[in-house]
Amino acid sequence: MTPRVDNPYEHAPAGIKALMALEGSIRASGLEHGLLELVKLRASQINGCAYCIGLHATQARRQGESEMRIYLLNAWRESTLYSERERAALAWTEALTRVAETAAPDGDYAALKAAFTDAEQVQLTLQIGAINLWNRLQIGLRGVHDGDPSRDAS
Repeated sequence: MTPRVDNPYEHAPAGIKALMALEGSIRASGLEHGLLELVKLRASQINGCAYCIGLHATQARRQGESEMRIYLLNAWRESTLYSERERAALAWTEALTRVAETAAPDGDYAALKAAFTDAEQVQLTLQIGAINLWNRLQIGLRGVHDGDPSRDAS
């Protein structure tokens, strides 16, 4: 795949800086970093963003996430490996990533409200919005993901 724009970050430095500042504020919010990586990875799976899937699977592993939980993420509803808090966050991620189809259902919000404080709900919602923007930037401009280090070594 050929990128449509070489280094899109240099063409919109103020916008990228603002998005990075948003990401920084979310990381500092107190939400678990592992949870945030699962949310970013799940939204990226839904959107089909290879660049972001590669990035967030790698980040999740660096934060200690198991390979099995990464492999099963797109089937989280059928897996016993995710906590109620993670399930609420993943359901909210799916609802907002597909908001045109779902309209953010009350049931998903009820699960979110049961597991997260109001402040955490807002931070999580901001994270879901941010990763969806990153996905659109990478997919729309054909960002190319890093190679596979396990294969590159051979």
